[in-house]
Amino acid sequence: MQMGDDNHNKLEQGATASPREEVQAFLRQYAPFDDMAGEHLDYLVERLTTRDYARGEALIHPDDGPAERLFIIRSGRVGGESPRGEEQDGRPVWELHAGECFPVGALITGKPPRTIHRALEATTCFELDKGDFTHLLHVSEEFHSFCTRWLSTMLDQILVQYESQEVKGLGNGDTSLDIPLSERLRREPVTCREETTIKEALQAMDTGRVGSVIVTDDQLAPLGVFTLHDLLRRVALPQVDLTRPIRDVMTPDPVAMPSTAFAFEAAMVMAQHGIHHICVVDQGRLQGVISERDLFSLQRVGLVNLTRTIKRAKSVEALAPLQADIHRLVGQMIDQGVKVGQIMQIITLLNDHIGERIIELCLADSDDDLADIDFCWIAFGSEGRQEQTLKTDQDNGILFMVPDDGPDADALRKRLLPVARRINEALDRCGYPLCPGNIMASNPECCLSLEEWQQRFKRWIDQGTPEHLLKAAIFFDFRVIYGAAAGAEGLRAWLLERTSRNSRFRKQMAANALRNRPPLGVIRDFVTRSHGDQRDVIDLKLNGVTPFTDAARIFSLAHRLPATNTVDRLKEAAEAGALARGDVEAWIIAYHYIQVLRTRKHQEQAAAGKPLSNHVSPTELNELDKKILKEAFREARKLQSKLTSEYQL
Repeated sequence: MQMGDDNHNKLEQGATASPREEVQAFLRQYAPFDDMAGEHLDYLVERLTTRDYARGEALIHPDDGPAERLFIIRSGRVGGESPRGEEQDGRPVWELHAGECFPVGALITGKPPRTIHRALEATTCFELDKGDFTHLLHVSEEFHSFCTRWLSTMLDQILVQYESQEVKGLGNGDTSLDIPLSERLRREPVTCREETTIKEALQAMDTGRVGSVIVTDDQLAPLGVFTLHDLLRRVALPQVDLTRPIRDVMTPDPVAMPSTAFAFEAAMVMAQHGIHHICVVDQGRLQGVISERDLFSLQRVGLVNLTRTIKRAKSVEALAPLQADIHRLVGQMIDQGVKVGQIMQIITLLNDHIGERIIELCLADSDDDLADIDFCWIAFGSEGRQEQTLKTDQDNGILFMVPDDGPDADALRKRLLPVARRINEALDRCGYPLCPGNIMASNPECCLSLEEWQQRFKRWIDQGTPEHLLKAAIFFDFRVIYGAAAGAEGLRAWLLERTSRNSRFRKQMAANALRNRPPLGVIRDFVTRSHGDQRDVIDLKLNGVTPFTDAARIFSLAHRLPATNTVDRLKEAAEAGALARGDVEAWIIAYHYIQVLRTRKHQEQAAAGKPLSNHVSPTELNELDKKILKEAFREARKLQSKLTSEYQL
């Protein structure tokens, strides 16, 4: 790298105090220098050098090797460029201004920076040698906290690259589901009026080479949609006259979303309703049409078709092979770069659909008509949190209501248990193994009335034995899969009110959660253990994911937060003022990164025909994965430190 002007001089230390005071006053305007102790800021200022860079000059280049100094911008601007030339419209990938410092992540990891840092205009920087940076990192808590948190926020960018690396260069354009629908609109929508004949509508579809036509009024408000599926089912098979108006065969009141909605939201709506097209409508006026193909450019196993197949299955045997399709769909979404949190939601949605259909089939085949019983099927654990991966077993139960002038709880339970057993066995045949701990609706202890669930939860909260704490960590994350939700929501409100008033129980839960520490070693990078025939491995679920889910649960119980999903719980805690937003952002990034590793591991195991496991050996990971995983575990440790402080443990 070409050096800049030869004014790379030490700041004067003995001449006058004013230059140092000027530098200190400048630094005190920006984090983390505004919070640093005076002695540590003095140490920094005494060791800073200053240097000028001309516009267009590279301050740092990845080809120069590991970073050797910290830069703090005094004046000017510095832009980041990808070494592979991935700038957008000639602009830098990112831009830094006065008071910002770099390359923190490269200095901490000992790696070369990933981007070229170039002066966008005449720029002056303060610079600190790596040795002095490392010393300051160890002696200043404020500086250390800032640098590690900065690295955690950078994980978000790395995570996006990590999730989408397999689709680079495939020529499919932007495959992200984290963009508004307005950026997915490819063409003007093909429309017609209600009185248009079927033949004319088909001609318009053929001319536009589209699979649907939107029927609108004169103000372009969508009234209906007509698709190729409708052509087969409503026109060709019934042999309808093509001169009839399109309104006779269209699907009225099409599903619509605003252009500001995100692509992932549209994908979930398609999967929930079993539809291939969504109208994009702003202020009542049609803007365009989004199809499933627009969202999933690499998809070969269709999400909507899979949903339809599940909902229309005539038997449990027809559902059993679909688990392989779910595995293939997840693999395609990983290839497309879909975020792991979204993948888990889609897995959960498909599992919900399969569960619902199995329950419907088993109820229809039952000798006892249970229509007179007000009950719902509830999921616990990871399914209750909507965080399922490809490796899952059953954690479910039944909540039923006892009428004032009818059979008692025992009589209703006696009727429900045989059907619950058939449902559990059917789920097992469809790829959801029976729970080894018998947390299933066919267990009489998991088939309870609302009052009985309250009594059971009350006993766990009041007594708080180790067994009770373990059960609470599973059962308190519940969600309705089938049936009316009123009873379950009543149970949730009752539970949150009771746990928010019982700090002793929450302290017991926190102490229990802190027994499971992230596997970080003092001497080695990771603490590994043996599981069966696997040696020196880390359990990504128990030691990686669980610290986040346990802590999020405790904060939700303390502050009456209704969410069950871990990320939603952390966000709600931040909104309630219980947690700092910056900390929550870092914890969510770390949590998602660990889930990325789990999901990819499961996909690799499934593709190889191996049993799914949450165990990974650090030797299997590349150096970047190791670095990021270590930082993710450090974030888990910080979250646990918050629990320790909150409950004085």
